[in-house]
Amino acid sequence: MTITPSSPVILQILPALEQGGVERGTLEMADAITQAGGTALVMSAGGRLVPSLERLGAQHHMLPRCGSKNPVSILRNAGALARFIRQNNVALVHARSRAPAWVARLACTRTGTPFVTTWHGVHANNFPGKKRYNAVLAAGDRVIAISQHIGERLAQEYHVGPDRLRVIPRGADSAQFSPEAVSGQRVHRLSESWSIPAGVPVLLMPGRLTEWKGQRFLLEALARVKQTTPQTPWICVFVGSCPPGNRYAEDLVTYARTLGLTEQVRFAGHCQDMPAAMALATLVVIPSLRPEPFGRVVVEAQAMCRPVIVTAHGAALETVQHGMTGLSVPPGDVQALAETLAAVLHAPQEGLHAMGEAARATVLARYTTHAMQQATLSVYDELLGTHLHEAGLHKNEAAPFQDQTIAG
Repeated sequence: MTITPSSPVILQILPALEQGGVERGTLEMADAITQAGGTALVMSAGGRLVPSLERLGAQHHMLPRCGSKNPVSILRNAGALARFIRQNNVALVHARSRAPAWVARLACTRTGTPFVTTWHGVHANNFPGKKRYNAVLAAGDRVIAISQHIGERLAQEYHVGPDRLRVIPRGADSAQFSPEAVSGQRVHRLSESWSIPAGVPVLLMPGRLTEWKGQRFLLEALARVKQTTPQTPWICVFVGSCPPGNRYAEDLVTYARTLGLTEQVRFAGHCQDMPAAMALATLVVIPSLRPEPFGRVVVEAQAMCRPVIVTAHGAALETVQHGMTGLSVPPGDVQALAETLAAVLHAPQEGLHAMGEAARATVLARYTTHAMQQATLSVYDELLGTHLHEAGLHKNEAAPFQDQTIAG
């Protein structure tokens, strides 16, 4: 295999290109590879983001059942990928999910191709064989952890040494997620669609509608806020879609009605303009019941100069400095969350503004999409002897695609 140092062919592989943080990271890196002079390929089972990927100048290649855990499918796909690597002079393969990582590892072993993995999720080891299945994401020539929280777990549980482990936090697109970039018209349009009365503080909870994200936890806290400060006006908007066939969304609506919150709660579903949603918000709440591996939505809210409330575990402890760039509460502590919500609703605007400004400054210093792209290009350079990082240094940070779907 011949590698052209100035324009290596780099392939990312993942189950599908639908929606979520893994998919967004894939498109962001395809953009960075292309801008740095490389050739960006992505292999998956397809999805609605394929046109967005192709608009970046990257190429998508179909691999049916790419996310299948079936051993027969994995072996069959590994053979197909090995042939693809040879035919397309692929210099490096970057896997972002477990089943595709097994495919990629087998193919890269056969072809002698450098293999990079990113550990995006929590991936519990709660039944026999699960740790072995997860371990493929710790088997790359370089293993990228999306936070210190994940990096520590990889070092302790999977024995990934500092020679291979690289901690590269996810980031916010500081051009899109900027108060100056969001017009009043966009904010007004959302306000009308969500029936938000003029001047009423908006609490925003962005996240997929799933139990561990903490929607019920927040509803319980809101009920206490209403009980203790009944004269304080507010509206809480839950933004995010529910997996098909899941009744959790219906259960939340019923629970809100039981708590007497119907008039003050909105379940808005999917939102394509998250910068405007955050501009509309007085406060953004991310009350996850399990530790977040990173929590990109936290830094996106901070980039919009919005105060955030998070639960104090996982990577939220890295991105939120309590009392300075946001607020944190103990996981599952309904009373603490209710008291913190009430405190923010009664806080002076200048204090909230100062917290938001400090939060954006931290994001610009540590958690931008451009910083993530550059650090990942450096990982590729380590293995290939290329100079993609240098070529990308002067790239202007730009939004790779406009769909700001909640990724969790």
